[in-house]
Amino acid sequence: MEHLSQETNAAGSTDTLIRDTDLKNFGEDVITASMNRPVIVDFWADWCGPCKQLMPALEAAVREAQGAVALVKVNADQNQALCGQLQVQSLPTVLAFWQGQPVDGFQGAVPPSQIKVFIENLLKVSGGGQPANPIDGALEQIDSLFDAGEYMQVVQGCQQVLGHEAGHTGTLVRLADALIKMQENEQAKTIIEQLDLNSIEDKDLKARANRIITTIELSAQAENAGDIQELERKIEANSTDYQARYDLALAHQAKGHLDASAEALLGIIMRDREWEDDTARKQLLKLFEAEGPDSPFTLKYRRRLSSVLFS
Repeated sequence: MEHLSQETNAAGSTDTLIRDTDLKNFGEDVITASMNRPVIVDFWADWCGPCKQLMPALEAAVREAQGAVALVKVNADQNQALCGQLQVQSLPTVLAFWQGQPVDGFQGAVPPSQIKVFIENLLKVSGGGQPANPIDGALEQIDSLFDAGEYMQVVQGCQQVLGHEAGHTGTLVRLADALIKMQENEQAKTIIEQLDLNSIEDKDLKARANRIITTIELSAQAENAGDIQELERKIEANSTDYQARYDLALAHQAKGHLDASAEALLGIIMRDREWEDDTARKQLLKLFEAEGPDSPFTLKYRRRLSSVLFS
């Protein structure tokens, strides 16, 4: 990544305030950087006359702000995918990011006085550009990425946070959870084993860590479950072959077919609730724990289990 200029901030330390970026580095240069201070992103192109008018004015305004904001420039012609993701439809387009989120913006070349007001408003939104706790802001962004299913970006975000505070418990749990979603269970296990669960005071975070441990255990349990079609043939030949039903549940579990796994377990419970010391029900409860109490799967099959047990 080419650094175009280096400035000195209000505290007198050297800091890169103005730089180029691209799709690969946008997360670090904008999303992560905006956890510490607002970042203004200028989308421009060589052929764009208004872009050439706006850019020097933006650079001057950022220098005048003395480190309170940063400027990142994106060549739109070379980063069309990034422009598409951010719905940039005309040039120049300027977006302001704070705490990983776009909070303001404008299009077209505007006079220096309007740029000054734009930065002043941005600083009001950001409280002067310094978050009370940068890690909290980073974790909020990581949680948003997790909810959106962007697990690779979650991993990258967690690694950046851990670079600032190694061993941060909340970040390690989030990192392990993302790795589980990416089916990197061994890596997740290595991370989660670093934690002292008894020292986690946040009950939601502790429950999340326990769910991860259960998921890892279930995955290891299902590794040698057997062939689904062969197990189904065994059950068809003998409906009371409960071991085959249990192995079928594990086989479906290994492939992520949780509904089919639950149905196989319920098939045992309906016929013999006490089989092998209540093993089928205990296994179903583990699936509930791994998926979480509020997941559609858990809610559906808790109702099914209750109807079987109390019928």
